[in-house]
Amino acid sequence: MNQQKRQEIFTRLRAQNPHPSTELEYSSPFELLIAVLLSAQATDVSVNKATKRLYPIANTPEKMLALGVDGLIPYIQTIGLFRTKAKNAIATCSILLEQHHGEVPRTREALEALPGVGRKTANVVLNTAFGEATIAVDTHIFRVSNRTGIAPGKNVDIVEEKLMKFVPSEFKLDAHHWLILHGRYTCTARSPKCWNCMIVDMCEFKQKTPTPKHI
Repeated sequence: MNQQKRQEIFTRLRAQNPHPSTELEYSSPFELLIAVLLSAQATDVSVNKATKRLYPIANTPEKMLALGVDGLIPYIQTIGLFRTKAKNAIATCSILLEQHHGEVPRTREALEALPGVGRKTANVVLNTAFGEATIAVDTHIFRVSNRTGIAPGKNVDIVEEKLMKFVPSEFKLDAHHWLILHGRYTCTARSPKCWNCMIVDMCEFKQKTPTPKHI
């Protein structure tokens, strides 16, 4: 795909949704961090249902740490891998208090040092909470990038590298959200809604999308 096509694709996506954002519900960087941590292999809908009950009780590292693992589990047990996520969340709260004065760090290195936080989660926090032009490649972005030809790659690292290289700078801050939403609601995994796609004439979909690795 050439840059002219990419420019047109993101121009259309921006025109449809000028101010995209995550569908996770949060009101602080800490709430976003925990929500993203909980969202691994889970839907945003399921996470939002859990955090609606959790955050009125514990929406700071101090309050969540006071719950402990056993106290946190009842709030998140409807989410997959809830026991591991509870342990990671409580350990993360402890580190935030001990090493970061209770604040969410603003560097990739510090974020990725938190339990359960990998590159994708760090990218989401850096982008959505702190306004950095990062692109977190999840299953939706991986699929859309490969299927359309925007940034094809055999694994998430290659796709992220290509997106950071090929997405025009004026769209880079919001590209993460546009691609996720497009993959979630239009360019779906099993039955893409090409008939309702605003970029179908730009798309280079010709064959099966590769299976993503390390997501």
